Amino acid sequence: MEKNSTPPNFIKNVIAEDLKTGKHSTIVTRFPPEPNGYLHIGHAKAIWINFALADEFGGRTHLRFDDTNPAKEDTEYVNSIKEDVKWLGFDWEELHFASDYFDEMYNRAVMLIEKGKAYVDDLSADEIRELRGTLTEPGKNSPYRDRSIEENLDLFTRMRNGEFKDGEKVLRAKIDMASPNINLRDPVIYRIVHATHHNTGDKWCIYPMYAFAHPLEDAIEGVTHSLCSLEFEDQRPFYDWVIEETEMPCTPHQYEFGRLNLEQTVTSKRKLKLLVDEGVVDGWDDPRMPTISGLRRRGYTPEAIKAFVFETGISKAYGKIDLKMLEHFIREDLKLKAPRTMAVLDPLKVVITNYPEGEFELLDAENNSENEEMGHRQIPFSREIYIEREDFMENPPSKYFRLFPGNEVRLKHAYFIKCNDVIKDAEGNVIEIHCTYDPETKSGSGFTGRKVKGTIHWVDASRAVPAEFRLYEPLILDENEDAEEEETVEEKSFLDMINPNSLTIKHGFVEPGLKDAKPQDKFQFFRHGYFNVDPKYSTPGHPVFNLIVSLKSSFQLPKK
Repeated sequence: MEKNSTPPNFIKNVIAEDLKTGKHSTIVTRFPPEPNGYLHIGHAKAIWINFALADEFGGRTHLRFDDTNPAKEDTEYVNSIKEDVKWLGFDWEELHFASDYFDEMYNRAVMLIEKGKAYVDDLSADEIRELRGTLTEPGKNSPYRDRSIEENLDLFTRMRNGEFKDGEKVLRAKIDMASPNINLRDPVIYRIVHATHHNTGDKWCIYPMYAFAHPLEDAIEGVTHSLCSLEFEDQRPFYDWVIEETEMPCTPHQYEFGRLNLEQTVTSKRKLKLLVDEGVVDGWDDPRMPTISGLRRRGYTPEAIKAFVFETGISKAYGKIDLKMLEHFIREDLKLKAPRTMAVLDPLKVVITNYPEGEFELLDAENNSENEEMGHRQIPFSREIYIEREDFMENPPSKYFRLFPGNEVRLKHAYFIKCNDVIKDAEGNVIEIHCTYDPETKSGSGFTGRKVKGTIHWVDASRAVPAEFRLYEPLILDENEDAEEEETVEEKSFLDMINPNSLTIKHGFVEPGLKDAKPQDKFQFFRHGYFNVDPKYSTPGHPVFNLIVSLKSSFQLPKK
């Protein structure tokens, strides 16, 4: 995949035709997030589409913050969005805020009033909703719809001057209450909000609605192709109406694509904020969150995410993507990059009784068997080691090839060991096992005297580094994967859908070479999966590892 390229798609065809016919000489797109939360995996697709398409055709992309709702927006979100876009490998030519255009938007709203295309309404939000009608029944006119232009201008000025309370009045476009498109039934274009804005302070107490502001922003910036997800398709007639009736000199066009939806993944900002506020997660960057910052902290790479969105393509189709596809691409990206090492997450001590006390040796091990350029490392081996507790059973079932009394296994990079004795505590729990090793079976020695069916991993007990391991499962339970996306789901009901086992913390050991592992360093732990050093909780000498993804999956990319 070439950097920032896109596969063949209908938007690319439109752009190519527009350039060919001379409709546009330069392509301008924009990525316009509202700074009311952190970006999530769905935004990664929108970012890629806007930046990659403009880049392919030698155009430019703007980053614009649609900050028209001061009650929900914050500078924290602005900064996080900038960081995420850059981390994904994209950079904007121009940075804008919708709030930069509030004066122009106000003037265009006044123009609509003067043309008889907008009016001040005293109805409440509930009353407006009741009169809007349904998909099969037309709406009804507001009793304030026929106010004179002079009265509307006066009331709108007084709204701006702060003479009315929140919700006391709104400005509505005057279009057609019988339109088959509900979005054209006199939509609200300005409302009163007495709140301090992160960018304009207390200059304004009235704010434009997104559907009114967005086309004006595009036109002011000279955007040629306004690319958005499919849920805005029904808004396109109003988008065009605003551009035409406000007499904007630039006329951008809106194109919609199917959004990215992952199974067992919630992307509603309202619900994600609820998870943060209720302490279900430890912040927007919790590794269980589908936010870009959460994926970054978990250990996902920009390359894996961009390869994933590239594979999903650009179309009008709606559907849910298997979470395993995203996991496939991080495996593919890390398999040649991540050093391979050993970690024991649930330790059981093994004493090798015939190994000399007080001695140790260094064993040679490849850092990555699929990438010779990563070289080798030396790992210590001595009389006492740790193995995974699940790699020993006192009374194993058939076809169990790991350690049990009388059985022999290979220690990865080391020797054959054979279990001879089991030590238990007063309650009968196994606390230690005793084994013997065969010095002739050293890994790499060419020993062919006999074979064993099991190979297990280990770490040297005296030199291993204590570590914390955080294992993750999806936040949303399987049976709730559809309901979680419904905005109508009550907050308590949504919280009941959370998987109580989404995080498991284990304490074990890693090889001594990982003592000074740095935040965001990534490793493949033999038989466990890919792990990332957590940037929030790791401290020097005491690493915390986040499970990125398991080693194997039955998932396969669909054939094309």
